Amino acid sequence: QVQLVESGGGLVQAGGSLTLSCTASKMIFNINPMAWYRQAPGNQRELVASIRSSGGSSTNYADSVKGRFTISRDNAKNTVYLQMNSLKPEDTAVYYCNGNEVVVGVRYTYWGQGTQVTVSS
Repeated sequence: QVQLVESGGGLVQAGGSLTLSCTASKMIFNINPMAWYRQAPGNQRELVASIRSSGGSSTNYADSVKGRFTISRDNAKNTVYLQMNSLKPEDTAVYYCNGNEVVVGVRYTYWGQGTQVTVSS
């Protein structure tokens, strides 16, 4: 079992920036992919960005955040980051860290508790 703890959320004006962090309770090198999701009130949880530790840390982004958000991982610190720039009110949501791991052929999915991001207009 892996615990994921997010931090860095808060209130920011439109056009501003925030950096979210997600720290795992164990090494994350084999947890692939790691990702950030978000869920706004009344909406389904959606993938924001994901990253793998292999293949040159390949990344994937939702179209709505491409060019504004950057996901990165520091395996030595067991931490994944989400740098969010040029924030818009529609980015307001609870952001969740996610990790996926296969152990002895069994796939495990881990979630953090979420961190609120509010962007004011």
